Amino acid sequence: MRFCMVTTFYPPYHFGGDATYVRALSRTLAGMGHEVEIVHCVDAYRLKGGDPPEAARGGDGAEDGITVHRIESRFGPLSPLVTQQAGHPGLKSRALRAILARPFDVVHFHNISLIGGPAVLRWSRAPVTLYTLHEHWLLCPTHIFWKNGTAACDRPTCFRCSIRSGIPPQLWRYTPLARRSVAAADVLLAPSRYTADRHRAAGFEPPIRVLPLFSAIAPPAAGPAPPPPAPPRFLFVGRVTPSKGIGALVEEFAALPGYELLVVGDGDLRPALERRYAGCANIRFAGRLPQADLAAAYRGATALVFPSLAPETFGLSVVEAFACGTPAIVRDAGGAGELVEDTGGGIVYRTGGELRQAVSRLAGDPALRDALGRRAREGFLRRYTVERHMDEYLGHVGAIRASKGVH
Repeated sequence: MRFCMVTTFYPPYHFGGDATYVRALSRTLAGMGHEVEIVHCVDAYRLKGGDPPEAARGGDGAEDGITVHRIESRFGPLSPLVTQQAGHPGLKSRALRAILARPFDVVHFHNISLIGGPAVLRWSRAPVTLYTLHEHWLLCPTHIFWKNGTAACDRPTCFRCSIRSGIPPQLWRYTPLARRSVAAADVLLAPSRYTADRHRAAGFEPPIRVLPLFSAIAPPAAGPAPPPPAPPRFLFVGRVTPSKGIGALVEEFAALPGYELLVVGDGDLRPALERRYAGCANIRFAGRLPQADLAAAYRGATALVFPSLAPETFGLSVVEAFACGTPAIVRDAGGAGELVEDTGGGIVYRTGGELRQAVSRLAGDPALRDALGRRAREGFLRRYTVERHMDEYLGHVGAIRASKGVH
């Protein structure tokens, strides 16, 4: 089959998360013999302040057997700004229409906030149109229910929140555009039950199916777990930004000098946190790590800590830790806690006191840590492998084709 993935960001023009998944999904499909094309917006990456990727090429090209269309407008950052405001491809319309007019079997939309807005969902001409809800963008201008740039959203005050969060208000959100456009999708794919339920409650028309994400990180071969690190080492992996709860997490570990905290990732808060906690020998900021080094970091940790304050659609780093046989301590926010609930591979917490208790338990009881690690690994093999994901993914595609009489 011929697949087209439409997404705002794609490696190396990306900031993680959804783009990493799109690449992993596309590579897997290509490896199965399918034809895959990607279309994404380079201007959006530059608008967001992304550094020039090393060894990146402009224009179209073939990577890993995948055709990649990198859209760049002569209007530069104005192009994604028009899309953000209009909810429409705008200055990218001609390029997008030309690509989507090709005879694809499946068009799969991902993060479309700056490449096409909701309107682009109606441009698919394929027998199967999918849309993955990587974020809560359809429901929230900040994408993540992060209110006024300071705290998780308690009630919608979207116009005022947009102003305070530095996001230009989007008038299309107060029109039927999103609801009409989403109706063009055959199925919405949600990474978690939480995200599916939030969008069902909003009344979107297409059926919503829960399809947990997977990671391309290579899990270690089965074998005995490495000895626990001394002193106990805990791991954070993700964007170093306020909504991820990293500030409170580092503050907790500053008061726990007997436990190490390794922070993997980059983001707005990293420079300030590094300066503030430079005197804490137990806290280290590693920046971004290659996948091989990241797998080793998971494997060598007592546990991953996932402290997000904003409700998450999923918890990719939790699944990566599970793949490596490492349990997770997860704050109860959105869909991330479901990963622990469904596998028994960790501890869910709600308060700082509960976090400290969980850290102490896993650090002081190696047998408990190993038991949770085994459950985490077993849960990964049962629920979050690429094979399981692709079986379900292609099952949805096949069901839609059959319902339309497409052979």
